[in-house]
Amino acid sequence: MCGRFVQLTPPAAVAALFCIDGATGLPNVPPRYNAAPTQDLMVIRRHPDSGARHLDLMRWGLVPSFAPDMSGGAKLINARAETAPSKPTFRAAWKARRCIVPADFFYEWKAVEGRRQPFLIARADGRPMAFAGLWEGWRDPATGLWQRTFTILTCAADPALVPLHERMPVILGEEDIAAFLEAPDPRDLMRPFPGLVLRPVSARVNAVRNDDADLLAPLPPAEAEAALAQLSA
Repeated sequence: MCGRFVQLTPPAAVAALFCIDGATGLPNVPPRYNAAPTQDLMVIRRHPDSGARHLDLMRWGLVPSFAPDMSGGAKLINARAETAPSKPTFRAAWKARRCIVPADFFYEWKAVEGRRQPFLIARADGRPMAFAGLWEGWRDPATGLWQRTFTILTCAADPALVPLHERMPVILGEEDIAAFLEAPDPRDLMRPFPGLVLRPVSARVNAVRNDDADLLAPLPPAEAEAALAQLSA
């Protein structure tokens, strides 16, 4: 699954990396070192008619268009890639509203001696990640205003991550991004991403209120060694 991640790359750099059409109108957003559900985060989507890619802010936690209110969005931060194409909550978005969620890192946890030890997960080559996602528009019946929300697709975890969790976000290679956004049915792209590395980080990550660069700092060697030893315990 994916419950927290990092959006550190500035919008202009994201636009360049993901071939966003036009450099104007980019969202003004600070770095997120501990991005959490219900926050407004950067998302890339493709216009269905022009094919142009746009970078927008959307609320994490998908709210289906038929939902009576937004209260259920916080529970729909992830969608299983195996069932999203057929599940009523995600079926329409899978067909017409797929998106890319840029991320520099994400976090996963391991229970260690009665506490939750967070691990920072990154691509081994240091490049930003492209999470596969779905987005929806929900219209507030009281105000008539539209709210755009998103969810991150998940798949079975790569073997390197199984000691932390059996699921992981679907991470697309650069060569697969266009196909995911444009293909009628890109289910063959819903697979584990190899070449990830992990390291233990401060338990300050556990509190959403903590959102600063220190969260990315390595633990002291002795603490890091002890945390890593628990992965094979």
